[in-house]
Amino acid sequence: MPSSFVFSCNSGSEHIYRSPVPGLDGPFFVVEQIRRMRGGSQSHLMRCANEGYYIIKFQGNPQGSRILVNEMIGTLLAAHLGLTTTPTALCYVSQDLIRLSSELFFETPNRRTPCQPGLQFGSRYPGDPHHLTVLDFLPDKQVSSMLNLRDFLGILVFDLWTCNTDPRQVIFGRQEIGTPYQGWMIDQGFCFNGGEWNFPDKPRRNLYDRKVVYEQVTGIETFKPWLDVIESQIDAKLLLEIAKAIPPEWYEFDSESLRRLLEQLDSRRGRVRELLWAVRESAPLAFPKWISPGHEGHSTVGSRNGIAQADRFVSSQG
Repeated sequence: MPSSFVFSCNSGSEHIYRSPVPGLDGPFFVVEQIRRMRGGSQSHLMRCANEGYYIIKFQGNPQGSRILVNEMIGTLLAAHLGLTTTPTALCYVSQDLIRLSSELFFETPNRRTPCQPGLQFGSRYPGDPHHLTVLDFLPDKQVSSMLNLRDFLGILVFDLWTCNTDPRQVIFGRQEIGTPYQGWMIDQGFCFNGGEWNFPDKPRRNLYDRKVVYEQVTGIETFKPWLDVIESQIDAKLLLEIAKAIPPEWYEFDSESLRRLLEQLDSRRGRVRELLWAVRESAPLAFPKWISPGHEGHSTVGSRNGIAQADRFVSSQG
């Protein structure tokens, strides 16, 4: 595949997309609309030229284009934490496909508006939708026997760090009847408080509604694998590499607001332990096996060079 791609944007200018960051595929051309999906962003299940199926969130959707930024940053960071997410891709939807597809529109109380052409955010469907059925609910017994049950602990760490203000969304699937289910941590659109790009922390809000997943927690050390990555391996450089792969029309070319978001996210890496303790104190019954005499030492992290690096990113965007 070529190392750069050129697409015409709505402004009439051209943007070159170089080799994307690890974990980000595409751009792929979308060739077929399959069906509309539930949810406020009014996404669509679509097929791309690589024969993959993707849940596509469009620029200009009713929740705002910043939702696409959040999805890309959030999903790539969750994957960096080792959590099971669906692969992400830049997906190009043409004006012709929108014109020929009767369902490619946004619906509001007063009118219907055609979807916008261009680069969109794609979250790959975990299999062939004609053969694999995914669920958004499982009984506790089946949840407890999931292949990746520990991911619920990692995603709590992630949701606290990114201040996800939406209930945690998980889908479940399995390849054969009688085998354990796997879960995929999806929908990061309301990380950073959706389109507000701020962090109104309410730690209890980030608990998954099936508390059986927290019976494996015995103390703050249970979360150590994910805390170690956030505190020691993720830094401003990684955040900026992800940001450079985001189509600028998704954030309306407002590089300054994006820079501030990255700066805050970087600085919050040292607060996650504190937020975990806040969850435990506000909802102790959610962690029946977490017995600890008191707070452990909080880690102080955050890149001293984060602001300078972010400034260079803004300058590179013109």
